[in-house]
Amino acid sequence: MGLKIVVLAKQVPDTRNVGKDAMKADGTVNRAALAAIFNPEDLNALEQALRLKDKYEGSTVSILTMGPGRAAEIIRESLYRGADDGFLLTDRAFAGSDTLATSYALSCAIKNFSKVDVIICGRQAIDGDTAQVGPQVAEKIGWPQITYAEEILECTSQKIVVKRRLEKGIEIVEGKLPMLVTVNSSAPECRPRNAKLVMKFKHAKTISEKQAGDQDYIDLVDERPYLNINEWSVNEIQADANWLGLKGSPTKVKEIENVVFQAKESKRLSPDDFDIESLMRELIANHTIG
Repeated sequence: MGLKIVVLAKQVPDTRNVGKDAMKADGTVNRAALAAIFNPEDLNALEQALRLKDKYEGSTVSILTMGPGRAAEIIRESLYRGADDGFLLTDRAFAGSDTLATSYALSCAIKNFSKVDVIICGRQAIDGDTAQVGPQVAEKIGWPQITYAEEILECTSQKIVVKRRLEKGIEIVEGKLPMLVTVNSSAPECRPRNAKLVMKFKHAKTISEKQAGDQDYIDLVDERPYLNINEWSVNEIQADANWLGLKGSPTKVKEIENVVFQAKESKRLSPDDFDIESLMRELIANHTIG
């Protein structure tokens, strides 16, 4: 019997190009000012899910993401690589959610699935670097969790075996299903798009995307139901709006600073303690370290 796998993925702003307009006055990220990309470690998580699908016949991989309408793009990217379907949580009530509100919304959405064996997600997103959403989701749905995974070695109805990458070495751990697993960037990179799957799913869209288009999509939806990307609002996941968005987010961003590293003239130091301490203070002051 196959596994039901859900991958939590996120579309994130490309933090390599953070400018002065990156943050709004309310302390939330101005996503319109930054290019959007697939969160890198979520791609590592997707690869682990696809490997389980390849290994255990009958397994399925579903993508669950929360964000604005354009976040459907990472669901399509996942379909191109081998995922089976996708679910987009999108509603104005989700806007401005921190990790607490995001994990609450995702945990409510997971309860909409009839049965899930494994939830896999990246360790953290590059826009927040908190590594909190995965563990918080596990706590909210009452599941055990394995973090810092580098490879899922085995996953049967009885147990899951995971190799973890730690600061000083690795360890092999096992646990019973259901299980939530967070994946490190040291895990294998995600496979590239499959040309046949690109052709199959290139017209996959959410209902909002279809309504915004200028073509008649009714016949296409009826003929090819696999082109439907599921779109859920607050009502579909039966969430309490008081726990969502800015209202449900105790975390507030105070400031975003763009640090640019530039090469300057070389500096020669003596082995004197005073010179070394002065250099350390300078590096900390200009954010090179610390």
